[in-house]
Amino acid sequence: MLIRTVVLSLILTPSLNFGLTWNTAIAAEGVNLYTPYTKISVPPGESVDYTIDVKNSSSEIKNVNISVSAMPKGWGYTLKSGGWNIRQLSILPGEMKSLSFKVDIPLKVNKGNYQLKVEAAGFDVLPLMVNVSEQGTFKTEFTSDQANMEGHAKSNFTFTTKLKNFTGEKQFYALRANPPRGWNVTFKPNYKQATAVEIEANGTSNISVEITPPYNVKAGTYKIPVRAATNSTLVDLDLEVVISGSYEMELTTPNGLLSSDITAGKEKRIELLLKNTGSVELENIRFTASKPQNWDVSFKPDTVQLLRSGENTRIYATIKAYEKAIPGDYATNISARTEEVDSNASFRIQVKTPMLWAWLGVFIIAATLGSVYYLFRKYGRR
Repeated sequence: MLIRTVVLSLILTPSLNFGLTWNTAIAAEGVNLYTPYTKISVPPGESVDYTIDVKNSSSEIKNVNISVSAMPKGWGYTLKSGGWNIRQLSILPGEMKSLSFKVDIPLKVNKGNYQLKVEAAGFDVLPLMVNVSEQGTFKTEFTSDQANMEGHAKSNFTFTTKLKNFTGEKQFYALRANPPRGWNVTFKPNYKQATAVEIEANGTSNISVEITPPYNVKAGTYKIPVRAATNSTLVDLDLEVVISGSYEMELTTPNGLLSSDITAGKEKRIELLLKNTGSVELENIRFTASKPQNWDVSFKPDTVQLLRSGENTRIYATIKAYEKAIPGDYATNISARTEEVDSNASFRIQVKTPMLWAWLGVFIIAATLGSVYYLFRKYGRR
């Protein structure tokens, strides 16, 4: 029995040694992948650049198919060598090639560890771990505490808005508007007019949006879409302007004549016609006058409490000229005014000499002529 055991041992031992030598040779002659950085921690939105060595340890040329597996959904990557996107490498015996492997982590990603693999088909697998260090999102908010405003046609509307960057990196937002034709929209990030704004990660910018309606805009509700956009994201905000109507009026006279005459020191009553030519009621209409020095102007009534759209009313202005006013033309401007609108009428007033002074002038002239005649009759023949 002892002889048989020794013989069997002699037979098996070379066989086992041969197997170990053969497996070692297979491993030594394969293709291996290597990078020193197998676990990297980065924030959302970043990119990781790996340099991977591909070594041919065999005695033959190896055509190696390179692929990436287990890539998380939504992540991107590029695989290059020598500046080219590659899927296969041909490596000489005992030589090594380098791969550039870039992994793009999205902004919208959960915090945690993510594993991916680079494979040399039939030869080796290189496992890599990426640790996303914080919770990420790919979101921007564009909001306004008051997205609806109402006013008349000549109003300017200023909306206060906030643009919030919830992404993991600084963003540069272009600001755009798509208003109805004739409307004007101006953006003022941080109180300065601009068409773009830069916001840090998780930062906020206060943006004033100033909207001006066109001339003679009709009453109604108008949507003003505004947008903040980057190369990779955009967000819209709908602002709304309600035009309650147009405030307009016209101050004139019943016959359209804006001239008159007056005697110095006397009063002249002028009939005025006030028309509401807008689309809304006019309230608390007051009248004022810009007159020559020492003149007086009064109105009856001096205030119109209500004038509906399309209606008109008559007002009387009493003008009293200065008693020492020199004959000639004088300008008197009369205004009708509310908080929303005003209208002006400029009158040309011609001042005439009082009749007493006219008759006195005639008497002086007659007396002068009589005196000349008398002197001529008395001394003319001497």
